[in-house]
Amino acid sequence: MTVLDLPRRATLPTADALTIYTDGYRTRFGQLGVFLRGDHAFAQLIRFALVGGLSNIGYLLLFLALYGEGAQLANLAGSVVSTTMANELHRRLTFHASGRVSWYTAQLEGGALALTGLAITSGAIAALEWGAPTLGDLAQAGAVLGVTAAVGTLRFLTLRLWVF
Repeated sequence: MTVLDLPRRATLPTADALTIYTDGYRTRFGQLGVFLRGDHAFAQLIRFALVGGLSNIGYLLLFLALYGEGAQLANLAGSVVSTTMANELHRRLTFHASGRVSWYTAQLEGGALALTGLAITSGAIAALEWGAPTLGDLAQAGAVLGVTAAVGTLRFLTLRLWVF
């Protein structure tokens, strides 16, 4: 068997091969996809925001579903479920750390950050209930989401620099 007869390994298509062509003009979708899958801080921030947005939607739905049982219980349940989901998505997708950081470690350290965020959001809810007791469900949920956005910024930096 000569070198020319050796079987070749299958290769994955390159980013250029996946680029979409329209009327002879190369679109930027292929380049954008490659960038968004990269490990640059800005790409990670975009993925972090997408995961955070999805988990906030889950949080909001659970918060509204459980609000009749009390705002604090709704906040706790929404925080636990959405944070567990977000920690795993951040480990796998946002920071590509599934090979470096175990599920347990991600949940433990991400959970510690979540408890800090829970304390802040719980304080915000208590302040809203005291200062604006007639505030409606959607307005209260919107205020809590605003607080979680600020907490989320600190969470991104901590996860990127410490956990993952």
